[in-house]
Amino acid sequence: MIEAAVLGRVGIDLYPNELETPLREVSTYTRFVGGFAGNVATGLARLGVRTAIVSRVGADGHGEYVRSWLADEGVDVRFLATDPYWQTPPTFCEVWPPDRFPITFYRKPTAPDWQLSPEDFDADEVAGAPILFATGTGLAQSPSRETTLAALRAHRGTTIFDLDWRPTLWDDPRTYPALAAEAAAAADVVIGNEEEVDAAQFGATPFDPPTLVLKRGERGATIYERGEETDVPGFPVEVVNGLGAGDAFAAALGHSLLQGMPLVEAVRRGAVAGAIVASRLACSEAMPRLEELEAALV
Repeated sequence: MIEAAVLGRVGIDLYPNELETPLREVSTYTRFVGGFAGNVATGLARLGVRTAIVSRVGADGHGEYVRSWLADEGVDVRFLATDPYWQTPPTFCEVWPPDRFPITFYRKPTAPDWQLSPEDFDADEVAGAPILFATGTGLAQSPSRETTLAALRAHRGTTIFDLDWRPTLWDDPRTYPALAAEAAAAADVVIGNEEEVDAAQFGATPFDPPTLVLKRGERGATIYERGEETDVPGFPVEVVNGLGAGDAFAAALGHSLLQGMPLVEAVRRGAVAGAIVASRLACSEAMPRLEELEAALV
């Protein structure tokens, strides 16, 4: 029995070995598993959660690397399908601490995880997992869009929708708010930073998420729940790479909810996990293990 299912984007991240260097001048990179689903699934597994990734990779060496690396981390890869045509997408980033991390995606015209279909996984097993994660990027193209929305609606446990707003990945960014509202309406908890919440235009329509966790970076987070606001302080660190911090936040939040912790405590633990990853270069490989998170919380 899986305890968590994570739908969404997965591929490889190519991080520069030369920091504070423009992409045109970078000569060497280190490869990591990346993308929301790859990062969050790793983060959950390292915290002791039995986690399945629900996505696709290409029939290539990078796809084999993703599958093997996640399996070695303890992630259930039964529902990580192999796309027969589209190749595993690379993502390049620049690292300019403390707050500039440009990303170059290679996902056009499409990518394997955007081809995710109901035939790629056991819908009943995923629906029965105590916790489900899905993202806004999964709504950018079909058939992933319909597959993601159907999984959110069918899920019988706690559903977390991460806004994951990446405007360059949308053919028509104007369609994002309506689709994000549709997904959020099927979720128990919605997570996003200030830019993502603005893009979703919550409050501009009659719809508002029942529970919204607004990430504010080093300033912590604010929980909006049943008309009440609760601020959760940040966890200061020296930032190396802010990419992946939000995925660590989501993983720790999900783990905490599975343990029956109150949402405020889950968000506090998420903020600490995100700070740990922000203090390191990698994303997936930087995800903290449970003993490391507990030590930082003391």
